[in-house]
This record gives sequence, C-alpha cells and structure tokens, in this order.
Amino acid sequence: MAPAHVLSLPTVSIGFRPRKSDGRTKTIAAAKTQEPHNHNQNWVVGSKLAAADHQYKRPTKSRVDVDRLVKFLYDDLHHVFDEQGIDPTAYDEEIEFRDPITKHDDIRGYLLNIALLRQFFSPQIILHWVKKTGPYEITTRWTAVMKFVLLPWKPECVLTGTSIMTVNPNTGKFCRHVDLWDSVQNNDYFSIEGLWDVFKQFRFYEASELELPKYQTLIRTANYEVRKYGPFAVAERSGENLFGCVNSVGGWGDCKEDDRIMKLRNKEGGIAAVLNFSGKATEEMVKNKAKELRHYLKKRWPQKR
Repeated sequence: MAPAHVLSLPTVSIGFRPRKSDGRTKTIAAAKTQEPHNHNQNWVVGSKLAAADHQYKRPTKSRVDVDRLVKFLYDDLHHVFDEQGIDPTAYDEEIEFRDPITKHDDIRGYLLNIALLRQFFSPQIILHWVKKTGPYEITTRWTAVMKFVLLPWKPECVLTGTSIMTVNPNTGKFCRHVDLWDSVQNNDYFSIEGLWDVFKQFRFYEASELELPKYQTLIRTANYEVRKYGPFAVAERSGENLFGCVNSVGGWGDCKEDDRIMKLRNKEGGIAAVLNFSGKATEEMVKNKAKELRHYLKKRWPQKR
C-alpha cells in the first residue's frame, strides 16, 4: 500500500467567534474577516431548536445566571471522559442530545453515551472556548480525539465542532445539547455522511515512518485540516529533484558527508492548513494538491488573502 503524505500551507490568524443569538442557531468561524460558518444545515438545526424552545414556559423574570454556567462548563467539560465525570445534577432528567449519528432524550441515555465512548474509544477532548451566545444558550468549540481500542491498529478518529447547550430557564439546568461537526454538511440525525466520516477514519493506512511535529487539530473538515503546530526542528537539503530526496533527508546522520548538504533549522511552529493524500509524491501531484487545498481555504474564507 502506498504511503500517505501530508501537504501543509501556512495560514494567518485563524480564529473563532461565537454567533450572536437572534432566534436562529448558527456558528461563526473567522480568519481576520467575519464570515458565516459553511454549515448550511445549521440554519435547519437552529430553526428546530428555536421551535422546541416553546415547550419550556419561560418565567417573567428568570434568575438563571448563565455567566456562572459558562464558568461551570469550563470546568465540568474537562472531566467528561475522566473518572470524575460530569456533574449530572446540572442536567435536566429529560435532556435532549443530538449529534449526526447519536440521539438521546433523557439523562440516563446521555450518561450512557459518555460511558460507552470512554470504554471503547479512550477519548480526549480539547476545549477551545466556552461562550454565552444567547439569553439561555451557551456555545462551546472543541476537538475530540478518539482511538478505537478494539481494532489491532487502534485507529484514531478526530472530530472538531461546536456544542450548543440550551438552559431551561425554569430549572437553571441544561435541557438540550446539540453537536455540530465541521466535517459534515448534514448534521441532522441520522446523517449517513456523519457515519461515513467516522467509519473512514477507522481504515488502515500505511503512514510514513518519519517523525512528525506535534500539533493540535483546530478544524477538521471532510477535505482538509487546520492545525496548530508547536516548535520543531526541520532538516533541509538542496537538490535538483527535491521530490525524490525524502529518503535521503530521513536517513540524515548515517554519513558525515551529509553535513555539507544538509541544514538543520528550528521552527517556532504556528497555524497551517493540511491536506492528506496517498501515492507517489511527484512534483505534479504536489502542485495539484496545493491548488486543491487553496481552493478549499478560499471557499471557506473568501475574503482572506
């Protein structure tokens, strides 16, 4: 099987903003310039959430301190997959949970789903931010990394997205939790697209043996990723046919003569957009993949130069 390759392009100031609530639910992602999230289905999900709000009769003057709940979630969500777990008393008995492939309508199913993920996927969650996005609404952005321990090669599944948490104004508890994934267009349950997105990450890939810099995935779509790299060292060499020199760079240090043609540089890291592909990394293929990656980035951030 041909090895997989990673093509990355540096990006600048990739950030996120929560939406301003106007009765509809959507997510804002921005790179210096403000631009609506590319999930068209968010409008559909939002209209359903807004309609569902009518089942909760809001008091004339609610005493719910949503700002306090924001601080609570910052702490509570860090324990979602550890031994401590979340505080179940902060959630309604009939809490509604939805993501593209899962749904539950009570606290028992909600907690069971968390327990099953913890048992079979050894998940880790990275919480990027938690913000108030409406009178009774809190939005979080996260990265979830899961390893399916039942398969011999222990494949890694990475999901990024937002969670929209709705607060019941009568009880002050969370009554609804909707997850929106960056990697699918159809986030409504049940999404075949969402199931395939998870399944394809469980396939076996032959990866390069070269050590890669450590990074954190900020956005993972169906076609590319945006990663935050930490500091790392890179080996460089000059040559006419650079696309055929990967092995010589990887074997650097075996011969002292390499020191005359190889250079070692320290990089500070930063934000980069990445596209994975397999097959022989010819010059033509790399150029085509770079063009494809730029197309995806311009489509998501059309005002970004």
